[in-house]
Amino acid sequence: MPRFRLRSRRQRQPEENPDVYQYDVLPEAFRRQVIYILVSTLGPYNDRYSHITTSLSEPFANQRWRTLFSRFAEEIGEFQLGDARNNPYAQCSQYLLTAPTRQVLDFIDLAFHYIDSDLRQDSEYIVYLPGKRFQYHALDEAIEKLNQRFEEHRIGYQFQNGQLIKRTDQYVHEEVVLPALTLLSDPRFRGAQEEFLSTHRHYREQRYREAIADALKAFESTMKSILDERGWEYDRERDTANTLIRLLFEHQLIPSMLQSQFSNLRVLLESGLLPVRNRTSGHGQGAEPIVVPKYVAEYALHLAAANIVFLVHANEAYEPDNR
Repeated sequence: MPRFRLRSRRQRQPEENPDVYQYDVLPEAFRRQVIYILVSTLGPYNDRYSHITTSLSEPFANQRWRTLFSRFAEEIGEFQLGDARNNPYAQCSQYLLTAPTRQVLDFIDLAFHYIDSDLRQDSEYIVYLPGKRFQYHALDEAIEKLNQRFEEHRIGYQFQNGQLIKRTDQYVHEEVVLPALTLLSDPRFRGAQEEFLSTHRHYREQRYREAIADALKAFESTMKSILDERGWEYDRERDTANTLIRLLFEHQLIPSMLQSQFSNLRVLLESGLLPVRNRTSGHGQGAEPIVVPKYVAEYALHLAAANIVFLVHANEAYEPDNR
């Protein structure tokens, strides 16, 4: 079931920070949301059974919280994670709410590895479906919710392949997306910057059709800004991305001595990003809504970023006296 997006998030303004991810601060709301996910997955701890010393009569939820608590406490070399008078659930929650970012990320990493690995052996989480062996709805949903919360709060981590991954380690983000955002922070590209940030905002909130549309807008606005700066004429209202690309080639924004090496660049710019938008978000979708996969939106975002970086650098290197 899709999460309801609060009005304040639907109307969120473009962020001022050119980097869309942050890594050193975990907002209190995010920490609490992680606790909600863990409770809904492991089950609510029943304090009435805290005096029980044998797991045979202890509720399964209590056993899971005790296992998670003991594993993490052992890993960090501690006997307690909080007030020793509290049960394992309360101590884990206290740790999530009060520990420094690095330690909380370690806890999240271990907790969701426990969910993704150990609990898949627990028959309580296995749902048998006709024609299929089984599925793990609750466990997969927990990981999906965690990653959604990371995106929502612009925290640069994702839980993938059984471990917490720092998104800045991803080559495309560090080498393409972040440079594009940095270049667009120049006041000349203010419009393109707002649209590119909007692309990320739509992407984080899983509005992939809107993300693709804004990716193309940012690409188009970058070209218009260059044309404006150079005083090259074009029709702001009517000219499409294809026309803007053609004008930049006609004015040899790419040095003539490099035209042969870049013979396929125009094809890439014209046929790479544009069909993605045209086939998914640029026209009417007909009787049935078009479902845009996340990877398609991700491709459009990365391709737009690469094109923007190229155009801005080409504009910086442009020497009109040599034309």
